Amino acid sequence: MRIGIITGEYPPLEGGVGDFTRELGIALHAAGHEIHILTSQMNDRQPSPVQEDALTIHRDIYDWDRSTYAKITHWINTLALDVVNIQYQAAAYRMRGGINFYPRAQRRHLSASIVVTYHDLLPPYLFPKAGPLRQWSVWQLAQYADGVIVTNDDDYAAITGAMENKLPPTRLIPIGSNIAPQPPAGYDRAAWRAARGIRPDDLLIGFFGFLNRNKGVETLIDALGQLVKAGLPAHLLFIGGRTGSSDSTNARYADEIDALIEKSGLSARVQRTGYTTPAEVSAALLAVDICALPYRNGASLRHGTLHAALAHGKAIVTTTPKVETPQLKNGINIMLTPPENAEFLANVIHALWENPQARAEIEQQAARLAFEFTWERIAARTAEFFRTLRGQISRK
Repeated sequence: MRIGIITGEYPPLEGGVGDFTRELGIALHAAGHEIHILTSQMNDRQPSPVQEDALTIHRDIYDWDRSTYAKITHWINTLALDVVNIQYQAAAYRMRGGINFYPRAQRRHLSASIVVTYHDLLPPYLFPKAGPLRQWSVWQLAQYADGVIVTNDDDYAAITGAMENKLPPTRLIPIGSNIAPQPPAGYDRAAWRAARGIRPDDLLIGFFGFLNRNKGVETLIDALGQLVKAGLPAHLLFIGGRTGSSDSTNARYADEIDALIEKSGLSARVQRTGYTTPAEVSAALLAVDICALPYRNGASLRHGTLHAALAHGKAIVTTTPKVETPQLKNGINIMLTPPENAEFLANVIHALWENPQARAEIEQQAARLAFEFTWERIAARTAEFFRTLRGQISRK
């Protein structure tokens, strides 16, 4: 198939949706498909299209609003694409809602199938006092598509409940880890830790991901303080970029976290890798003893950071999912805590630290679970869904 993927962000821009698109594109190409990716222009206006990772990247869109509809449609029809897969997350399109109405406005001009992949269901800004229209715009994207993919149980329950008989064929296809467990050549865990002042008997807690208010970082800082107060040699490592390229509102929150760390007297216990290469991220994940991901809204398989920790076989302490997620088994392949409960979080981390055998068993089960989310499997399920939709359209 000739597959087009539309995304508001793509590497080198920082963001999970862009990383997902790249990994999915590579896996689909490896399965024999021709892949074209339409994304935002870079500030330096690099030549377009370009070949990267055997994918054709078209960095041609400046503003994701209605003025771009004709350009997008021309791109689709000129390439004679079979399927167009819109990767949706409002933040990836700078909170603008233009892409939400594209299928409704343009599908009659296309021979390609339109499939929407929802990375979350959060609405765009639209305009002042838009109110319920903001969420309605999210459902419009699904209603006028030929197919919908959701990446987790939470969103599947929400969208099927909200759309009822207006929802086109829908599949739940999870995401995978954007970070493979491949540290730099010659990586030595003990030496990596020692170079950063982490002693062999120190507890190194890892947090991976951009900072935003849904990540529960305040709770983690509070828990770190409690562990230090209890006499544990605990340290916290922030892994990866600070706020990403898409959502500028997170910068204020990141500043608040910096101030909280300093006010709590924990500056000497906190380190940051900053935005770095996938190999260095992998090295950091392998170096930590426990990954703490205390999402305020509960753990969800929509989080690439959670998948990365699973892929690296880490003992993960996170928050109880809002919607039942049978893959995450408390005390077996993960440890679950209530959201915004620093004392509970600290106690679970403390217990895991003092029980290496239990921690090792959870690590083994986490790595086993990660095999369910390989990109090869994700690409195969995605392509099968695309073929099913094409068959339905050809029979109409």
